[in-house]
Amino acid sequence: MHKHARRLLALVALAAATAAFAQDWPHQPVRWIVPYPAGGGTDVIARTVASALEKPLGQTIVVENRPGAGTIIGATAVAQARPDGYVVGTADSGTLAFNPSLYAKLSYDPSRFTYIGGLARFPLLLAVNRNSPFKSLADVVAAARQTPGKLTAASAGAGSPHHLALELFKQRVGVDILHVPYKGAAPAIQDLLGGQVDMMFIDLGAGLPNIKAGKLRVLAAATPDRLPAVPDAPTMAEQGYAGFTAYAWQGLVGPAGLPGPVVDKLSAQLQATLKSDAVADKIRDMGVEPMPMSPQAFKDYAGQERQAWAGVIQKAGIKLE
Repeated sequence: MHKHARRLLALVALAAATAAFAQDWPHQPVRWIVPYPAGGGTDVIARTVASALEKPLGQTIVVENRPGAGTIIGATAVAQARPDGYVVGTADSGTLAFNPSLYAKLSYDPSRFTYIGGLARFPLLLAVNRNSPFKSLADVVAAARQTPGKLTAASAGAGSPHHLALELFKQRVGVDILHVPYKGAAPAIQDLLGGQVDMMFIDLGAGLPNIKAGKLRVLAAATPDRLPAVPDAPTMAEQGYAGFTAYAWQGLVGPAGLPGPVVDKLSAQLQATLKSDAVADKIRDMGVEPMPMSPQAFKDYAGQERQAWAGVIQKAGIKLE
């Protein structure tokens, strides 16, 4: 048989085997790696979506928490998994957009993941406690310019979305505000409530209970439009800072080389699940926005975010080890 004919037959056989594998997939439980501890917003979203995906996929999805090192531990576990569709994982703005600029070396390449689809995004808001003298964004800007470096802003940690939103604010407005990093959003919010720090770019998922209780005052939303959960909070654009947008976002990825039919099947079910009222309402009740996206749309979005935040990180001189 001519070598080209043999090669063609081999390709046809491979395509048939791949299609058969995808049609049969999944025939065993799927592991979903979450790069954060159990109980946080990212974990809750993963478990909510995974639970809803089990019925249409016909298999159990086991959520496995692999926290640490700015999502690098979890991301590396996904990147090094076999590309058979039985290990996927949450990858967020830190994993895919921030870390390549924050760290000199990474144990994974964000461009090599198989992108499956978007999951959700957490709106970021500039907030102060209810006893703060600052009643508006203009008050903060005026105080920061009058006493450079005196005002303090908490974050969930160096290199977190909360921190980078602060750096973007400082660069866009031209003010000096002292960054105070914490080990997670919870202790940062506690000190914000207690008045140990002046302000925080807080994600709505973590801050909504205290906002609703009147313990935190939102001065600005870093979103294109006002948020239904906090309709009285003006956007940055409304207060003179057009184009100031910052979210903590996340999606689902797998190791490089996942079979296309498996990606198509999982992505289609993921998007349908996120658009269902049952799941979308649960996510919105957390103060989070569902973010269904096709694989290509999610990959493009992550790439755009990676490029946009690289400039902010470089200008701020942030380097992590």
